[in-house]
Amino acid sequence: AAGLWTVFTLGGVGSKASPQLEQCSPLASQSLLLLLVLANLTDAPDMPNPYRQAIMSFKNTQDNTAFSSSSPHAFQINFNSLYTALCEQQKSDQATLLLYMLLHQNSNVRTYVLARTDIESLV
Repeated sequence: AAGLWTVFTLGGVGSKASPQLEQCSPLASQSLLLLLVLANLTDAPDMPNPYRQAIMSFKNTQDNTAFSSSSPHAFQINFNSLYTALCEQQKSDQATLLLYMLLHQNSNVRTYVLARTDIESLV
């Protein structure tokens, strides 16, 4: 969870199309690429992809509902910080792909984004 948070907070959702971001945080950029590759690996017949499960199930730290630790891959992240980072980096292909994956695979993120009143900053 800490590694995923680092990807978002270091502004590392940049792409090669933005060399300034690449120079500022190459570790974050490479971490995001690694996260995308790991989350899109196919599932093994006897074991589902744990990275995909983590992406599909993480919750907001500011959510008032009880955090269920029944899933071994469950963690929490601040959705406001995630949303802000994704809005700032939408010129990058990696950030757009991450946003697409989160909106389609994580219902918690989808609900949060749809509830935002400033959706135009993302679009």
